[in-house]
Amino acid sequence: MGKVPGMEFYKLMGTGKAQFNPRPDWSVYVILQIWDNEDSAQNYFASHQLFKKYQNVAQEHWVIFCRNRIARGEWDGVNPFRRSKTINKAIPYVVALTRATIKTKLLRTFWKFVPKSQTHLWNNDGLLYTKGVGEVPFKQMATLSIWKDERSLNAFAYQSRGHVSAIGKTRDLDWYHEELFARFQPFKTLGSWNGHQLLPELAILETT
Repeated sequence: MGKVPGMEFYKLMGTGKAQFNPRPDWSVYVILQIWDNEDSAQNYFASHQLFKKYQNVAQEHWVIFCRNRIARGEWDGVNPFRRSKTINKAIPYVVALTRATIKTKLLRTFWKFVPKSQTHLWNNDGLLYTKGVGEVPFKQMATLSIWKDERSLNAFAYQSRGHVSAIGKTRDLDWYHEELFARFQPFKTLGSWNGHQLLPELAILETT
């Protein structure tokens, strides 16, 4: 993966079961990639042999092209995301990524609190998709979510009682070694998820 032309940064991640259950979902995997430019990314997904290998062993894949809107914090000691200068105001969708390394002594406390913090997330009209992802089960975790617009995401993040309480716990208990929060604008997708186009107006035909 490190030899792919034009790719600056990548992470291979597994996923958890439904509703942020930390136990592994062995059927779903995530690859986060940061590219020098869009052409390099497009060439990789269209013709690179490594991506073809992934396709050959997968029942389905879904690729989201995103531009970074904001990123705060660190991932392995650095912030790998650069804010894009080409945000399209006509696209309302928001992709949110939160990632943290949890302190070992606070793992039990953290995971006991997770269900309460996400109470208002399930059946949220503004949420299009969410999945718990991560590099190391239980300890290095992230959440990926897709929202119909920024207003919906802000309402959950800053107004829902459970999530606001979680923010307070983070400050009081200091349970992360490091954390990162980022928002992106999706502008193009390839493939499908569970047989559907989650963002149909952004979907493009794939090169075979």
